Amino acid sequence: MPTTRATTAEDRSTVRVLLRLWPYVRPARIRWSAAAFVAVVASCTGLVIPLVLKWLVDGPVADRDPRGVWLGALYLLLLGLAEALLFGLRRWLVARPLSHVEAELRAGLYRHLQRLPVAFHDRWASGQLLSRATTDLMLLRQFLAFPLTFLLVNSVTILVGVVIMLMQDRVLGLVILGPAVPVMVTCFVFERRYAQVARQAQDQVGDLTTVVEESVLGIRVIKGFGRHRSQARAFGELSAGLRGTELRKARLLAAIWGVIVTLPELAIGVTLVWGAVRVADGQLSAGTLVAFLSTALALRWPVDSIGFLLAMSQEAATATQRYFEVLDEEPESEGADVTAPADRDEGIRFHGVRFRYPDAPPGSPPVLDRVDLHIRRGESMALVGATGSGKTTLTALVPRLHEVTSGRITLDGVDITAMSRARLRSRVAVAFEEPTLFSASVGDNVLMGAGDDAGAPELERALAVAQAGFAHRLPQGTDTQVGEQGLSLSGGQRQRLALARAVVGRPPFLVLDDPLSALDVHTEAAVEAALRRVLADTTALIVAHRPSTVLLADRVALLSGGRIAAVGTHQELLRSNAEYAHLMSGVESGAEHGEESGEKSVKVPGEKSVKVRREEEDAR
Repeated sequence: MPTTRATTAEDRSTVRVLLRLWPYVRPARIRWSAAAFVAVVASCTGLVIPLVLKWLVDGPVADRDPRGVWLGALYLLLLGLAEALLFGLRRWLVARPLSHVEAELRAGLYRHLQRLPVAFHDRWASGQLLSRATTDLMLLRQFLAFPLTFLLVNSVTILVGVVIMLMQDRVLGLVILGPAVPVMVTCFVFERRYAQVARQAQDQVGDLTTVVEESVLGIRVIKGFGRHRSQARAFGELSAGLRGTELRKARLLAAIWGVIVTLPELAIGVTLVWGAVRVADGQLSAGTLVAFLSTALALRWPVDSIGFLLAMSQEAATATQRYFEVLDEEPESEGADVTAPADRDEGIRFHGVRFRYPDAPPGSPPVLDRVDLHIRRGESMALVGATGSGKTTLTALVPRLHEVTSGRITLDGVDITAMSRARLRSRVAVAFEEPTLFSASVGDNVLMGAGDDAGAPELERALAVAQAGFAHRLPQGTDTQVGEQGLSLSGGQRQRLALARAVVGRPPFLVLDDPLSALDVHTEAAVEAALRRVLADTTALIVAHRPSTVLLADRVALLSGGRIAAVGTHQELLRSNAEYAHLMSGVESGAEHGEESGEKSVKVPGEKSVKVRREEEDAR
């Protein structure tokens, strides 16, 4: 499975990448700075303990003064308590603001995802986006709460400790500093290699998330075709790849820890032996050696932690990089509403519209090529064409789910690009062939298509138009939760709720993509009867595959070869256009079927004629 990658580990600076988090961290900078200061004070407090030990050994212990020993023990106890309290204060200072930072990062990502064009979501795997919103942001919170602070704290602690050791004994201090150069070189090499592996691991987490999500949403297909073993194999292969990458990370971390722990331990061992010899020769006091070695041991944790602090920093840099790969994508422009008066008789007009998908291969023909079409105000236009002719693409251009490559589309004479997207989409309602419902109540799903002030009356009217009265028979009526993707409902029920969502706001323009395809013949007839009343008050473009849907429209447009090949009434195109007649195969046409009375009699195999259905509706 391909992984979405915008940058590689080699072409980034860790510091520069992490600095992009500053706008989010800035509101918490005071408490974070206070926490860092408290942590530095706590660490330096720990470095005072070796100095107390030196005084204790060279003073009360050497002088055999019990009271002095107890006093020294009290000093050590107070220093230990102060260090513990200061570290607790640091934790309290950073907890609330950093959780707020994580919440702002997550909210910012979600808001941006809503503003990104459909083409972006077509290109990116959903699992990659989910992993950025969950795993990556968790890594960033952990980095801000711990490694970021302790990279500063440990650096200051090491610097202060080295100064204290050099003040105690310059020669022993230089011995302790001996491993510094090889440790720094090892850290540099480790950082570059670990960055590559960390990026690979986090991308693989995104791929794994995609597989899990698709398997959960497609569980009916998997079970229906008995493909659980093949899906398990696919998951196992990705999981094994991630495991291998994580093991590479572990090996790299083990290597740097081996160097960081071993070299300083050797230096401490040399210092201990040499210092003991010098104490025996009278060149060094026992208290000084104890203080020196205690300081060196106090620096073991700051030095040993360098490895995993660098590892967490690299993972945070990778997470930041992946996060901003999404935020750097250009969102849909809002546009500005024009002040010019609209032509209220214009309706919807396509002016030489040409469209090619952004990721289409170079030189490939456009999906739509010089489309000219006029849907008069108050008119319903059926759009008919062979599978793959671009019908759905054409309808998606009206609410600007995709942007035209060239040409323009106007609503009542106003170019849609001159309107804000919010205004455009408040005027154009859509119902897609594949209805999408959200994990919310039936009522909330339907009222999503209306304004914030819509309520029960609008909901009842929309359900009546869509013949979705079944909603009242659900366990909690319209308050019933439909479940993820609405899969607790049948296909026809989902489609009727999607249609209700499209008409609930009484939109002046309506775009329907084969809205009745999942309905049985009796429900379809009832929905058509109610829908005709809605279409009388709106301007509609309806993608149609069946004659019964075509007859809802005043006129029909045939889309062929990316162009509008013919426009006319259903009967006109049946007589004059062979391609249309072929698409509508099974249609009985002719003047003898009641044209004079305004009735069109269309016979579809296995269904009643539309004329008979209309007569039955009138009788009811």
